[in-house]
Parts: sequence; C-alpha cells; structure tokens
Amino acid sequence: MSQTLEQLKQKYQSAISLAQNTGHLQNVNMEGEKLLVRASVANQDVKNAVWNEIKKIDPQYTDLTADIIIDSSVPAPATAAAGAAAGSQGGSERKYTVKPGDSLSAIAEQFYGKASEYNRIFEANRSLLKDPDHVRAGQELIIP
Repeated sequence: MSQTLEQLKQKYQSAISLAQNTGHLQNVNMEGEKLLVRASVANQDVKNAVWNEIKKIDPQYTDLTADIIIDSSVPAPATAAAGAAAGSQGGSERKYTVKPGDSLSAIAEQFYGKASEYNRIFEANRSLLKDPDHVRAGQELIIP
C-alpha cells in the first residue's frame, strides 16, 4: 500500500519541523514509494535530535529516506540542548500557522492568555523569525 506525499509529510511532520527550525530544510518530496527529506544542520547534536524524532515516530522508518548533513555554515540553535529539547517535546508540541494581521503578542494571548508571553514563541522559532515584530502570514510556528 503506497502512501501519498501529504500522508507521509503529516506522519513525519514533527521531524520535518525540527529539521526546519534547527537547520536548513532543503527539500521534502517522494522518491519512489518513500518520503525523501534533505536537510543541513549545524552539528551532530542537532542531527541526532532529528534522527531521534524520526525514530520516535516510526522506529523502522521504512517509508522514509532522510539525508541530514552537518554544515558548519548553518547557524546552530541557541543551544544544542534547545535543539534536543525541541526534538523530545513530541506530542506536547503545538503548531500554529500565522494568519494575516497576526502578531506574536496576539498569538501568545490566544495560547497563554497573556500577550506579554510572546517571547516564549519567539525563542522557540528563532531560526525562522529574526525579529519578534515581524511575522508573515503562512509561517508555521512552534508553540511551546
């Protein structure tokens, strides 16, 4: 039984997001019957965190080919522990797609009940966001 690109992307979404948020996600597509994920990360700790997330989803990962390389030009997450922690959050990690007119303060208000908690979201998405005052519609944020 073959799975579609969207089904496999959904299955491995947490690992794909981790690779994207802690490194540089180059591509995600089908290669034959398998999902192919290519990413560059800053160091071995981040690479291990991505692989641990993949194995948490499916220990055999028979429907996935992951090409994760270490590239020193990729900025490291704030700390290696932060990258590993992002990978270990698993089911408690929430995603939010930014809508037109959203701000981190408004998103923080929605999830935490306090707009002043916006920095929690900013720190969790530092590889995606360069400035807490500039989010774009369509960005997918991790809500810790």
